[in-house]
Amino acid sequence: MSYLDKVTEMYKMLGEGKMMDAFEKYYAENVVMIEATGDVREGKDKNREFELQFLDSIKEMHGGGIYSITSNEETGVSMVESWMDTTFKDGNRMKMEEVAVQYWEGDQIVKERFYYNTN
Repeated sequence: MSYLDKVTEMYKMLGEGKMMDAFEKYYAENVVMIEATGDVREGKDKNREFELQFLDSIKEMHGGGIYSITSNEETGVSMVESWMDTTFKDGNRMKMEEVAVQYWEGDQIVKERFYYNTN
């Protein structure tokens, strides 16, 4: 299975509401995630906690999708430009857009960096 196939399957799972299933399947124990703000989270446990807190902050999902997706099979790097329209429990509704760059080793992501508007 190519990296493009893997990342496509992962985002399909996200679209089906299986965010944590995708996280468990596709992220390595030593994963490092870097936010656009420069904040770094190291390790699957810390990132799992972050993802669960994010999901808990959501009141309603109005939609989401992928603008573009690509991978470099030789270097094991994939990139996804995606969006999500969400109402949070605090009442704020946001359309969030980001680019995620994933660095793969075998079947799992070991590093992921996010690019989005921080304003």
